[in-house]
Amino acid sequence: MESETERRKLSKNKTKKGRDKGILRDRADENECERQRERERMHQPLGLLFELFSDFLKYLPGAHRQIRKNLQEISAFIGHSVEKHREALDPSSPQDLIDTYLLHMEKEKSNPHSEFNHQNLIFNTLSLFFAGTETTSTTLRYGFLLMLKYPHVAERVYKEIEQVIGPHRPPALDDRAKMPYTDAVIHEIQRIADLLPMGLPHIVTQHTSFRGYTIPKGTEVFPILSTALHDPHYFEKPDTFNPDHFLDINGALKKNEAFIPFSLGKRICLGEGIARTELFLFFTTILQNFSVASPVAPEDIDLTPQENGVGRLPPAYQIRFLPR
Repeated sequence: MESETERRKLSKNKTKKGRDKGILRDRADENECERQRERERMHQPLGLLFELFSDFLKYLPGAHRQIRKNLQEISAFIGHSVEKHREALDPSSPQDLIDTYLLHMEKEKSNPHSEFNHQNLIFNTLSLFFAGTETTSTTLRYGFLLMLKYPHVAERVYKEIEQVIGPHRPPALDDRAKMPYTDAVIHEIQRIADLLPMGLPHIVTQHTSFRGYTIPKGTEVFPILSTALHDPHYFEKPDTFNPDHFLDINGALKKNEAFIPFSLGKRICLGEGIARTELFLFFTTILQNFSVASPVAPEDIDLTPQENGVGRLPPAYQIRFLPR
């Protein structure tokens, strides 16, 4: 039989392990909160101003200096990853973007005007972190909030997943063409989310006449994407979530020229293809395996976005993912 002293030792060890686990959970929660605060800071007006005018704002005091420090740390991390890729590079078998970029750098090393250089490699990889990862994850956060608000839509998406994919294999990109309702739901999520109501700046390359106004060559213009995404001439109920906006009378997916969440023209977002792919695969994979639930009744769920600078973020909400 265990002595009283041994029982006390076991009790102390269990208490210490429980306390250690609690500390680890608390630290993980703190780290996630800090990452969320950082994402929000990047969308604040000050963060946007710093992005546009960093050359002189970096000398002024303020929260933007922490943003600059964080960006420098991420750039240093990417630089370290580039060096590891350089050491392990196999020219006959490039493994990813960095490998391929390094091979192009080697091909054009004799060209002093080449855009394939170390600095641009860092910038391009950094852009993938922010432009690709953040927008996709934020759109998905909006999407699941809308599924909580409109559970009948989530149920119809799941029925289409059952019919086309079934429960025994993961979704594939080829499935998208056979799932018009799910594709329409994703389109409508992007339209309602309206993450960047104002697009990135463009430069007018020649004198341009527009609606009686002359825009001189070299003028910087900002496309207002939100006006198209909520245009009542193209969307019957522009302020209402309705996947039918993207379905024809036969239930097939239809194009809508006012759907421009990735901007438009020659300078359209280069990541549109991969973003659409990621949204479809993540969205369908999660709903294939989980149903979603909220402690709040659907009619009481608030969809009002957080306005942050020129971007829009979904409000904070609670969600449960229940295995099917």
